[in-house]
Amino acid sequence: MTSFDANDHRRESLAGWEGAASGWVRRAAEIRTLGAPVSAWLLDAVSLQPGERVLELAAGLGETGMLAAEQVAPMGGVIISDQAETMLAGARERAQALDLNNIEFQVLNAEWIDLPVASVDAVLCRWGYMLMADPAAALGETRRVLRPGGRVGLAVWDSIKVNPWAALPSAELIERGLLTPPAEGTPGPFSMGDPQRVREFLEQAGFTEIELASVELAHRTASFDAFWETTLDVSRGFHDAVLGRPEPEIEEIRAGLRVRLAPYTGEDGGLEIPGRSLVARAVA
Repeated sequence: MTSFDANDHRRESLAGWEGAASGWVRRAAEIRTLGAPVSAWLLDAVSLQPGERVLELAAGLGETGMLAAEQVAPMGGVIISDQAETMLAGARERAQALDLNNIEFQVLNAEWIDLPVASVDAVLCRWGYMLMADPAAALGETRRVLRPGGRVGLAVWDSIKVNPWAALPSAELIERGLLTPPAEGTPGPFSMGDPQRVREFLEQAGFTEIELASVELAHRTASFDAFWETTLDVSRGFHDAVLGRPEPEIEEIRAGLRVRLAPYTGEDGGLEIPGRSLVARAVA
């Protein structure tokens, strides 16, 4: 059994997200639609006011931060940050298209936020902390940059068991020996999929008034082919595992996944696959 190397994870994570950005930009509309209920919960939870300063961590294409920018305008502003410059490039293009002029973009690693103490009123992080090498450190940094009484709103994926949109592609690859399940306690999309674990992280970082909930989601695509192409675009692990195989094997993987997704396929061929995100709000 190999031990977890945090620095290796950080390097691989950064390279992976830099490489995945083009696919995320292609699927930006689908990602916005999927994440909209979670972003709405987070924004309601932190109760933004005009004039406040907001930081979005691990923002990707910055969907939640851009919604926040509208709420704190005209005098307030948002810092949309991510470790991957290519992700921020996509976010910049979107902000320009929306004519949002109260946003700045910064390349930041959430485990050591390059901002002064008590410099923001709210922090938002949708589906980011669970991917970090040291989420406890990131939440400690989050609290450090929040003003007294500032709010954090975060989302992580619930257990993979209640997220078949990810569980079924993973199961297909694992059974074929093309993917190794993540070791317990290591970063990954579902590593914080337990409300008590989320609460403990927040308490250890010194947050109070912790509120936890869950948001039900649905991955909707017009066809299996659309789901397949989207998964290749947004999941770097799936992309690399599948496209590195010979063409006949790729077709076998497609066929196997199609069978697994049959229970979520409608008569018209469209897919609706359930998902669930945990969400939390706390006060610094």
